Amino acid sequence: MIELKRAIAVLAVALAGAAALTSPATAADRAPYEPTRAGSRPGGGPAAPERATITEGQVKEVAPGGVITYPSVTSCLTVTVRLGDGGLVGAHAGLFQVPGELRSDEVLAALKDRVGARRVTAVQVKGAVGAWHPSYFVKAIERYDEGERVPVPSGPDAEGLAREVARGLGTSRTLVTVEDIPDGDQIVS
Repeated sequence: MIELKRAIAVLAVALAGAAALTSPATAADRAPYEPTRAGSRPGGGPAAPERATITEGQVKEVAPGGVITYPSVTSCLTVTVRLGDGGLVGAHAGLFQVPGELRSDEVLAALKDRVGARRVTAVQVKGAVGAWHPSYFVKAIERYDEGERVPVPSGPDAEGLAREVARGLGTSRTLVTVEDIPDGDQIVS
């Protein structure tokens, strides 16, 4: 009798597990976390929204004529790609990673992936230019091991940042502008 009860219990647990794995709501809850990248992808998907707020470590896009808000840009850099159709794709790179979001050395690859093969007309880099060493786009501060020397900017390096952003996005350096903007929200339209 005990073996029969154990077999029924195992079967019930297996069925409950199978139902949980096939339930759309549960499957979505169990899906691996992926940093925020709302909007359409070049290959399809939902249309990009007209407005997006992009916080540290995020990459998002807005439809042509849309508006991106980058809140509380203090020690961060924002990178906004202007597309040929008038849409915008933006990234908010933080000096330090926000849990669950992209590190500074992951942001450009995610931005490039989001832009895809679409035509880029301009790339605007804005924020705390003096706080950023261009290499932070290659190796994030938190990836340095104990005892390793983290590069520290000796002053604003707009040219170095422009070169690194162009390289990371695979675009022409001539399309990239860099602007040191004081603390606060940035609104791009």
